[in-house]
Amino acid sequence: MTTSSGPVMQLLASGLQLWVRQQCDAIESLEIQLEGSALGLLRGKLAGVSLMARRVSYQQLELELVQLTSSPIEVNIGKLLKGQPLQLQHPFSIRGQVGFTAEGLNQSISRPQWRGLADHLGEMLLGISPVVELRISQDKLIFAAKAAGEVGLVELETHLDASDGAVVINAIQGKLQVELPMDPGITIERANLEGGMVQLYGTAKVSVGASS
Repeated sequence: MTTSSGPVMQLLASGLQLWVRQQCDAIESLEIQLEGSALGLLRGKLAGVSLMARRVSYQQLELELVQLTSSPIEVNIGKLLKGQPLQLQHPFSIRGQVGFTAEGLNQSISRPQWRGLADHLGEMLLGISPVVELRISQDKLIFAAKAAGEVGLVELETHLDASDGAVVINAIQGKLQVELPMDPGITIERANLEGGMVQLYGTAKVSVGASS
């Protein structure tokens, strides 16, 4: 059952919105839907949470679209009713998709946290770095890098796959293949380009601290 009315549920929804925003650098828009019953909520249990967000900045990654559904979540409803910050009791899992535009990818790789990965991919795929641009053309992701002293760009067309829980970048011409390093808590089940975006589908484990 989906429940979105009632003062306690509204309080929890507001607490979850604040908690999600605190995990991110910035979020332009965020919608949260709670799944469960009022009785379950009074016991501190939610059947799940559905989330849709747009233009999210998370750990210096720029995501255009985020759609996620969680496993059951336990919350400390007593402290929330006393006006204290939301506390999630145990780790939980999420499933869904994230989408990156070319603009968002280029913003991300310009940041210090991801610059090294971008240049590593340039070396592996093109034999040179730095990577100066990523473009999306239909179902292709194009890497462009600039060699020292050269005026023109060196480019490579690739497509994306998922293998063994990770994103794999495959050169369209030839057999060159590079696997992206992944967080051990994230499993990618499908990766492709559609709707002008890089789309990743999968699951992740969310750890929570005592003070979350």
